[in-house]
Amino acid sequence: MKSRRTAKIKTRGRATADTITDYYSVETVPTPPGLVAETGGLAFMPDGRLAVCFHRGEVMLYNPKTKQWKLFAEGLHDPLGVIAVSNTELLIVHRPELTRIKDTNNDGVADVYETVIDQFGMSGNYHEYAFGPVRDRQGNLYISLNAASNGAGIRDEVRGTYDPLGRPGRMYACVPYRGWVLKQTPAGQVIPYALGFRSPNGIGFDGAGRLFVTDNQGDWLGTSKLYHVEPGKFYGHPSSLVWKKDFPDIDPLTLPAQTLDSMRTKEVVAFPHQRMAHSPTQIVPDLTRGKFGPFGGQLFIGEMDFSRLLRVMFDTVGGQLQGACIPFFDKAGLKIGNNRMAFAPDGSLWLGMTDHGWVGDRGLQVVRYKGGTPLDVTAMHLTATGFDLTFTQPLDDATARSLTNYACRRYYYKYHREYGSPETDKQPVAITAARLSPDRRTVSLTVDKLVPGYMYEFTLGDLRAGNGTKKVANRLVCYTLNRLR
Repeated sequence: MKSRRTAKIKTRGRATADTITDYYSVETVPTPPGLVAETGGLAFMPDGRLAVCFHRGEVMLYNPKTKQWKLFAEGLHDPLGVIAVSNTELLIVHRPELTRIKDTNNDGVADVYETVIDQFGMSGNYHEYAFGPVRDRQGNLYISLNAASNGAGIRDEVRGTYDPLGRPGRMYACVPYRGWVLKQTPAGQVIPYALGFRSPNGIGFDGAGRLFVTDNQGDWLGTSKLYHVEPGKFYGHPSSLVWKKDFPDIDPLTLPAQTLDSMRTKEVVAFPHQRMAHSPTQIVPDLTRGKFGPFGGQLFIGEMDFSRLLRVMFDTVGGQLQGACIPFFDKAGLKIGNNRMAFAPDGSLWLGMTDHGWVGDRGLQVVRYKGGTPLDVTAMHLTATGFDLTFTQPLDDATARSLTNYACRRYYYKYHREYGSPETDKQPVAITAARLSPDRRTVSLTVDKLVPGYMYEFTLGDLRAGNGTKKVANRLVCYTLNRLR
C-alpha cells in the first residue's frame, strides 16, 4: 500500500500541461507555383473538393484526394467569401457584388457570372470590403459590409447615393450600406438587416441557426467583439446610422457617446485585446459530431495577427446570450493570418491565410483531430455568486479545491470615439470558495463581487486531471458579464 501511494505521488510530480499537438496535427497544403495565395474564402463542395478564392481574383478548386489544383474562375475583385451551391456552382462575395459563378457545360471551368446582390454603395475607398456570404435554413443570404477609412479618400464618381453626413470620422459610411449586414430573401428582395459595424470580417451561423458577426477593434470599439445579430438592431459604430430610415438628418457623430451607448446592442463576447485576440476573422461552428474532438457545437473563430484560433462558450442569462472565450490552438505550427476556415466532410478544419497588406501569412493549412481528450475548460456559466467552470475530464480533488489555483481580475473597455481603449478600472477579484461537483468535472467558484459591464479574466493554476498525469491545457479564460443571473 505504501509503495502504491509513493508511485501516485511521483506520477503527479511528473504531470505536464496538455499541449494541443498531443491531440491535433497541423499540415501545410502546397499551393500552385506563381499563385499569390492570399486566401479570401473556403468552401467544400458536395463531392469533397475545396473551393478557394484568392484576393487577386482567382477561384481555384483543390481535390484533397489527388492533391491537384484547377482554376475554376478569375477576374474577381478582392473576393472574401464563398458558398458551394453544388459541384458546378459557387456564390462569391467580392468588392462590387455577390456573384453566382457556374460551370454550365461541365468542362470544369466557370462560364456564367451572374450578379446576385449589388444594392450597396462604393465610394472607391480601399477599405470598403464585402464579407460573406452565409445562408440560413430558410435560404436567405447575408453579407456584411466594411466601413470606409479616412486613411484614403474616395473617387469623384461613386456608386449609390452620396451622403456627406456619413463622411466624418475615422471609419465612415458616405454611401449605402457601409457598416451594415444585408439580407437577400429567396425571392430576391434585398433588405438592410442590421447596422453599426466597423469591420465585420467574420459572419456566420451557429448550430442553433443564430447569426453572429465578429468586429475588429478601432474607433468606437475598445476591443474586438462577437455580436449576435438580429434584425433592426444597432451594434455601436455610429457612421452607418445615416442609412437608417428613421434616423434624423444629422451627423451621428454629433450625438453624445452616452446617447449612442443607450441605443446599441452590446456584444455577446468581447475578446481582450492582445490577451486573447487582435483581429478576429471567420466564425465556424463545430458540427462534426465528435470528428474534431470534445468541443462539439461551440464556435471556432480565426485570428489574423496571432498564430491562434479561439473557442467561444455561450451562456444564456435572462434570455440573452453572453459568454466566454478561450484560446484553442496557439502557435504549435499554426501560421498567422488565419482569415478563413471551413470544416471538411471528414471533420478536419481547413484554414486559409492572408496578409494582403496586413500582418499575416499566405497559403492553406489543415488541422486534424488525432484522438484523446485534452484537459480543458469546455463550459463556463454565471451563477448567483460566481462562475461554474466545467472541464473535459474529472479533476484531481486537491488541486481543484485549492484557491491558489484561481486568479481573477476584472476591467472594462470604454465605448468612445477614440481608437481602442485601455483596460479600464482594473481590479483584482477575490475568490472565496471553490467547490467540486460530485462528478469532479465542474468547479463552482465564489467571487467577491459581480459587476455587470465588466470582463472577468481568470488565470488557472496547477489544475490536474483526476489521475494526476496531466495539467490543464489553457490557463486563460475570459467571461463577458453583461447581466447578472
